[in-house]
Amino acid sequence: MSMNKNYENKNYSQSNYRRSNYERSNYNNNNNFKNETNEIDEIDELIPTDNVQLYDSFENMDLQESLLKGIYSYGYEKPSIIQQQAIQVINSGKDIIGQAQSGTGKTGTFSIGTLNNINTSLNRCQALFLSPTRELAIQTNNVVGNLGYYMNLKTHLCIGGTAINNDIESIKEGVHIIIGTPGRILDMIYRKIINIKHIKIFILDEADEILSRGFINQIYDIFISLPKNIQIGIFSATMSNDIIEITNKFMKDPVKILLENKEVTLEGIRQFYIDVENNYKFDILYDLYSIISVTQTIIYCNSRNMVNNLQDKFKQNNFPVISIHSDMNIQERKQILNEFKNGKYRILITTDLLARGIDIQQVSLIINYDIPKDKENYIHRIGRSGRFGRKGLAINFVSKNDKYMTQKIQEHYKTVMDELPANFDELL
Repeated sequence: MSMNKNYENKNYSQSNYRRSNYERSNYNNNNNFKNETNEIDEIDELIPTDNVQLYDSFENMDLQESLLKGIYSYGYEKPSIIQQQAIQVINSGKDIIGQAQSGTGKTGTFSIGTLNNINTSLNRCQALFLSPTRELAIQTNNVVGNLGYYMNLKTHLCIGGTAINNDIESIKEGVHIIIGTPGRILDMIYRKIINIKHIKIFILDEADEILSRGFINQIYDIFISLPKNIQIGIFSATMSNDIIEITNKFMKDPVKILLENKEVTLEGIRQFYIDVENNYKFDILYDLYSIISVTQTIIYCNSRNMVNNLQDKFKQNNFPVISIHSDMNIQERKQILNEFKNGKYRILITTDLLARGIDIQQVSLIINYDIPKDKENYIHRIGRSGRFGRKGLAINFVSKNDKYMTQKIQEHYKTVMDELPANFDELL
């Protein structure tokens, strides 16, 4: 796998990637991984840790007063299930694997657990958070910044598509937490801009998505670059064999807080399907919007071309919509996302770029214009509604070619999609 395209200085990246491959080989040969002697578990052998203590309030978690103030100011009132179990595990310094569905507060979980151990009088990077996309990194940075507002916390967002000189200047001035995407983070480590000496915890957020995007070599290289005894947290809505391999190589006796597949489907999200023929998809979609009134909707397509085509059809019918996909630069994507969040538009068309982690409270309807090709992405898509216990609705357009995947999705999540009733507008 070539990593050249992920860096702005290609020659620099090539030399360091070769060096890192050599170091990775040495680590394997010298058994310097945290848990190198363990065999790789099968996915169904990863079972939750028994007797994880529950904390039903933030006050009972022995958190700093300034952090508690930030928690309540941000709008949290009572910890979610994953927060009740995992915050204190992180706070205690233990490695952790946390599986919880979208919308249950994973970001708040590792943010709060980490923030409580940050020494803000030490103007050095003490925590590193990794996200699969720029959008999710931006949102995580916002969450951390708000939770740590009363702590005099300094965070830095380290993502591609921005000027490297800004990263260098900001990090050298001193930050407590760096949040970013794999390519840029690894580049900053190679350049020795990120001083790893004081980093105490490394968090992989949406780990399965990071690995599915082809970042596995970069993730290994980051692990190898960090202190051997660093605390590690891996959070994801689903667990893959690649994640199990990482846990065995780099983690030491992690606490495992997991959900079974049948528990992953979000409560409060009603799921329906419409049998469609591809040639009539847009007609049906347009008819839906002629009879319903919802605050905001996200429509998912499987390709950038379909996103663009669908947006053009809406515009030809004088229907105001916006779209977002990976071909857009970071500034365009930020502006569009902000316009949608602020309510300027009520329909956003996108690819799986926005299937994870993006919390837009007003979204009450998700439409899968295309059924996802990966069944794991289904739960992430429909999880954009029903965030953190809110109610939501998902409508799936199912053509003849989609019936097999639709059936696999229902079997995988032990759920049932009902046919959309004639009076469905009353459900909204």
